[in-house]
Parts: sequence; C-alpha cells; structure tokens
Amino acid sequence: MKTSDILILILLGAIWGGSFIFMRVISPVLGPLVTTELRVLIGGLALVGYFRIIKFDMQFRRYWKHYLFIGAINSATPFFMYSFAALHIPASYSAILNSSAPLWSAILSVFWLGEKLTLLRSLGLLIGASGVFLVANVPPPEVDSGFLLAVLACLLATLCYGFAAVWIKRFGKMLKPMGIAGATQLMAALVLLPAVPAYPIRGEVSSVIILNLLGLAIICSAVAYLFYFKLIADIGPTKALTVTFLMPLFGIIWGMLFLGEQITAPMLAGMALILLGTGLVLNIIRLPRKTT
Repeated sequence: MKTSDILILILLGAIWGGSFIFMRVISPVLGPLVTTELRVLIGGLALVGYFRIIKFDMQFRRYWKHYLFIGAINSATPFFMYSFAALHIPASYSAILNSSAPLWSAILSVFWLGEKLTLLRSLGLLIGASGVFLVANVPPPEVDSGFLLAVLACLLATLCYGFAAVWIKRFGKMLKPMGIAGATQLMAALVLLPAVPAYPIRGEVSSVIILNLLGLAIICSAVAYLFYFKLIADIGPTKALTVTFLMPLFGIIWGMLFLGEQITAPMLAGMALILLGTGLVLNIIRLPRKTT
C-alpha cells in the first residue's frame, strides 16, 4: 500500500475507535434506534450539502437501489447493533470485537471473489475465532443480562461490514466512493425511519449529548466514510477492513481516557489472537520459509 493509504488507515482507526465512546454516551439517553437514525441522517445530509458545494453528482436516480442495499447492510444494521451493544458492554469490548470484520471479508472473498482458503488462512480463522471466544467469555465487572446479546450484536455488525465490502467490490464497481458515502447514509435513515416512533428517547437531551451526536455523525460517519469507500476502491475490501486492526488500540485508549474503563489481561490476549488470526488470513503474517 502507498504511504497515503497507510496514513488514512491510521486516521480512520483513531476516528472509528472514538465512535464507540460517542455511542456509549449517547445510546443510554437517545436509545439505540434514535442514535442510529440521527447518526446516518445528519451524516448523510452533511455530505449532500458538501456535494452540492463542490457540484458532485451522486447519480442517485440511476443507482438508488444499490445505495439502498448498501445503506441497509453497511450502515443501518451495524450502527444499530453497536448502539445496542453500547447499552450493555464497555466501548473497549465493542472495539475489540469489531476487529473480527476482516475475517468475514476473507471468508466471503473465497466464495465471491475466488480467493483461495489455504491451510494458513484456515489456521488464521481458527485463531481469530478463539480470540473472539476469549473476549466473549470474559465479561466486564459490571455486566447485565444483555452481555451475550451485545457480543452477538457486535459480531453481526462485523459480518455486515465484511459482506458489504465484498459486495461493493464485486457488484458496485460503477459506483463512485463519494456517492456511496453520502447516498447510503440517507438510505439507511430511510430504512430506519418507520421504526423511530416505537422507540422514544430515554433521557434528557443535554448539550453534551448533542455535541457527542454531532461528533458521531459528522466525524465518524460523514468524514470517515469519504476515506473508507475510497480505500475500498483503491486497495480492495479486505485490505480496507484492516483499519479494524487499529480500532481496538484507539478504542481502549479513548475508553481509558474519557470513560475510565479498565482493561484486563484476557481482553488484551483476545485482541492479540484476533489480530494474529486476521494477519494470517490476510497473508500479512507469513511463516518463515525453510532454506537449504
């Protein structure tokens, strides 16, 4: 990868690592559905406004079905899953589990993109799954009955990310990355809108909640997705999803600094297994060759 691609990955890791902090603050007040709806709506409108300024055409009428599908799979569903998880588990847990996304991308790439599942990749999948299992079986000190559901929600979100990335690579080559970033969030808001009346706001909407919501929508959705979909187009879905390697690190740092979350040895061990397994699956980590 080019140096610019690596720098963008690091920036995305810092931004999306912080998204779990925002959701941890917002979701208990707004609820997971309203949090998700406002996130994609504000983020989408911000990008559409930006596109009008720079006179960028999303070709919405031509590709609205594609945007609707991607918006539902890559934004509406995973954002809701993480907002739900934020009610039950610390932000650092969500960030660690999120790092399993490239595993799903690698598995799906075998079936859709014709990539080979070698013995080393199979070993990587096993190691990565072990890391997820380790994290899931070491609950935080304060945990409610929703812990397991929250973990499953995070894993479903990562499956959606992997599926969407591979689908875009195979079926969405005609779509412009900026168009995907803006239109899919508006379509995600449309998908979620009918259910909003059934989920009333849970608490008082203070200035802190509003500022966190704007940060989540504009920085973690609008700005971040401009970079992310460009990376998918430039370096492919699996490599683009390696941004999740960095998100646990930043998620842990932000969680410690802003939420006072504690990090345990089993959590770090689970994260290491997920990263090792993913590195093997992506062929980033290779076994040394024998020399004669």
